[in-house]
Amino acid sequence: MVNMSLVKKRYDNPERNITERPRTEDVKRVAPYYISTVYIYQTIYITMMATSVKNKSVVEADTKAVGTKLTLREIREIQGLIEANMYISISDFAREAVRDKLRAIKVVKMRDVGYEEAKNEVLGYYRSYKEAYPHEVAEDLELDYDLVWKITEELKEEKRIEVVE
Repeated sequence: MVNMSLVKKRYDNPERNITERPRTEDVKRVAPYYISTVYIYQTIYITMMATSVKNKSVVEADTKAVGTKLTLREIREIQGLIEANMYISISDFAREAVRDKLRAIKVVKMRDVGYEEAKNEVLGYYRSYKEAYPHEVAEDLELDYDLVWKITEELKEEKRIEVVE
């Protein structure tokens, strides 16, 4: 078993000359375990553990180490947040940033349906909601936006729907 306190002391020490390259044998010995931060030249590499515990115990959880480079300015800002007790570590900050980004991105699904079926669904949507923008219709019905726009224009020409100002 590797003594993690010695490894962390060696690689997380701010007094350490960061141009000194870590010894390969140290990195290989610690690789199966968790390395929070490794300083290499003027770049800091962060190793994150992404866990998926679906029907698995914590010991058996699937994990994947993901590396990224950050500038020294970004690292200083993150360390300031850690010192302010907002985060436990750089890895904690990185995991939270990834989770926030994943929550912010909304994946839009699109179904492949025929034109007439899509037209009936769009007309039904406008009847149900009285007022809606084409992008809302496309998102809610999981249809291509251009298709919904084309159908909406056609329905306006047929006077089956009207524009509300």
